[in-house]
Amino acid sequence: MSTVFSRRQVLLGGLTGAAVVGLTAACGNDSGGSGDGGDVGTLQFFLSGDANQGGGFAHMAAKYKEETGVTVEIVDIANEDLTTRLKNAAQANDLPALARVGAVDPVWKNATMDLAEIMTANNVMADLAAQDEDGKVMSLPTDVTAVGLFLNKSLFDEAGVEFPTDPEGQVWSWDEFVAAVTEVQAATGASYGMAMDRSSHRLKSFLYEFGSTMWQPDASGTFTTNDATKTALEYFYGLNDDSFMPRSVWLSEADGNALFKSGDVVSYYSGSWQIADFAVNIADFEWVSVPTPRQPVRAVQYGNAASIVVFEGTGQEQAAYDFVNWLFTKENYDELATTSGFLPAVEGADVDYGDQQVAFDLYNAEIAASDPIVTTIKQMELGFEVAGLGVDGDPLRDNVIRYLNDEITVDEAITIIGEQMTEAFGQAG
Repeated sequence: MSTVFSRRQVLLGGLTGAAVVGLTAACGNDSGGSGDGGDVGTLQFFLSGDANQGGGFAHMAAKYKEETGVTVEIVDIANEDLTTRLKNAAQANDLPALARVGAVDPVWKNATMDLAEIMTANNVMADLAAQDEDGKVMSLPTDVTAVGLFLNKSLFDEAGVEFPTDPEGQVWSWDEFVAAVTEVQAATGASYGMAMDRSSHRLKSFLYEFGSTMWQPDASGTFTTNDATKTALEYFYGLNDDSFMPRSVWLSEADGNALFKSGDVVSYYSGSWQIADFAVNIADFEWVSVPTPRQPVRAVQYGNAASIVVFEGTGQEQAAYDFVNWLFTKENYDELATTSGFLPAVEGADVDYGDQQVAFDLYNAEIAASDPIVTTIKQMELGFEVAGLGVDGDPLRDNVIRYLNDEITVDEAITIIGEQMTEAFGQAG
């Protein structure tokens, strides 16, 4: 169905950290230019978290300067400020040459260049690109993020309980996983069996694994879901019992990452971005990435961690476009992904993850074999993004929290989520 499902040979990675060069808080562009020769000025590249991700973009900007003489200045902005900064820049007609963003914003989406040729020429994952109905590609994914399961291996070993490691072999169901973790809890005295981040990104993966189709519009634009969604939500409610799962994570925003790193939680349902952190910051016990349970569907939620856009109207369009095209060529993208520890968004990328190669290979296999429903919903969401449609809050997360807190029933939660999505996106159904 999609290029995503042929990625079995791609090496996938998480996130790491290093230094940034050319860091500045300056706004606006330097001098203009066509990018066809001569001085195009400094290309400002707005992004967030490059230092935390190995300084990959700064590293590549320095390499580009050496090869071409063109300066790409990394403007590393706090994630919570990046969206506002770009909106203000668009309204002031002062956009940077390019940016790495979480989503296409209606405020500036019409000021983006078409990146379709770069996508095709460099085998960028089309399923994660923001495209309009005419085929214009407004943004390209720079890297992929995926949900996954971690175990405290030391606790499993202490309890003498086995766990699956081969995603192509016999993999546990959620019932089998819960039974195994409960056995480890009892044998070791661990406070909790599992923590799961308070996130719809994680919850979607859980729902898919029970066979949920999520909420999708019918011909009239009304969003509904299938019976498996209710089954999954009721199961999730049962896990949040302050024994198997701490209710504080979903109801009080306790930090699941910190709980797992304390060594007192048997498992952690989170994702690929944790690997680099764990590799550096967990020293008191062994941890391991393992296949996610399926009941009965094999699926992990994945998508573009961030995407790159090139802005028109800056006088530097061609120069910025040329840099992005250079960045996505195989040799350069492999270097970017290796430096930053990215799960690559390019087919056939070769990335060396050193000691964590096994963990990233696992994510590769999980993504490659995931049920097509994951891509179906992601493409639907990208379509809403391109159309400039959005919804207040997070209907799935917010209403499941209300359900867990006994404010509403599971049926009410399902109905309200559908109503909120219909109101926000029904016109695009």
